[in-house]
Amino acid sequence: MSKNLLITGGAGFIGSHVVRLFVNKYSSYNIFNLDSLTYAGNLENLKDVEDKENYHFIKADINDEKVIDGLFQEYQFDSVIHLAAESHVDRSIKDPLAFVKTNIIGTLNLLNAFKKLWNNNFEGKRFYHVSTDEVYGTLGKSGLFTETTSYSPNSPYSASKASSDHFVRAYGETYKLPYVITNCSNNYGQNQFPEKLIPLFINNIINNKPLPVYGDGNYTRDWLYVVDHARAIDLVFHEGENEETYNIGGFNEWKNIDLVKLLCRQMDEKLGRERGSSEKLITYVKDRPGHDLRYAIDANKINKELGWEPSVTFEQGLSITIDWYLNNQEWLNHVTSGEYQLYYKKQYQ
Repeated sequence: MSKNLLITGGAGFIGSHVVRLFVNKYSSYNIFNLDSLTYAGNLENLKDVEDKENYHFIKADINDEKVIDGLFQEYQFDSVIHLAAESHVDRSIKDPLAFVKTNIIGTLNLLNAFKKLWNNNFEGKRFYHVSTDEVYGTLGKSGLFTETTSYSPNSPYSASKASSDHFVRAYGETYKLPYVITNCSNNYGQNQFPEKLIPLFINNIINNKPLPVYGDGNYTRDWLYVVDHARAIDLVFHEGENEETYNIGGFNEWKNIDLVKLLCRQMDEKLGRERGSSEKLITYVKDRPGHDLRYAIDANKINKELGWEPSVTFEQGLSITIDWYLNNQEWLNHVTSGEYQLYYKKQYQ
């Protein structure tokens, strides 16, 4: 069945993997990738599909209400997978309003355009909102986030995502707009902008730069390979139930310092360096405000109801990820030039 599917943020890290999967797997779908191409959006991520007949790129900003409304009217999008977001906690601490504008107002612009276009004729339509486990706040040494965990965001980023989740649910309840929401754990993999831990440290090890670890390094995260996340999004989009939330996690908890040491060992091996060389680059830096101690997702619902599970162990996924960055250093050099250098200096030095 043909669809006009809008994927927002499709030039970004997770979005590009979702776009690639849908373009290659669903030739009858018209895939529209809408991205404003901010610092983290990069069309180089999609060179392998840019000439496909069912792929279309639109440069636009979800914050521009009139443009978004016009695009919905022009292209008659019958489904949306909404990934476009400001997503870095550190940046949200420095500029909260940017996160309010994109993550809340931008989401409302999409919801309003979708509602206006279909005017309660929602049969066969779907609005899929991609969110984060950070909306749940923090965990102690035990316990897991489930789909019914109360929201308790602790950063401007997570507060903005929590608000957008609430608006999506409110539109479902008030206007009967058909939606699904997924809340995912930390993603890693190919094409991730190196402000996030794993690509940041890969790049720093390549260049023999310090590895800035916040606090004591004992913050714990659940890590999800981005290709597995894209597979999960595909499943939820096609088989998930409307008005449901699905948590997507890797069943894969690591303390930051243990992850960094594993990364150092794999990098030393792949670069042919003496074992322990990269660990010497670890530098403990001042903790960031409101740093959540632990995230951990219970992903049993999507496993039992839709049959999804991770395809790789963390060690395997990390090895694949490192290989990609080592084989694509031109991409890495390109995205870490210019403005990135100013950001890095301000954030970590």
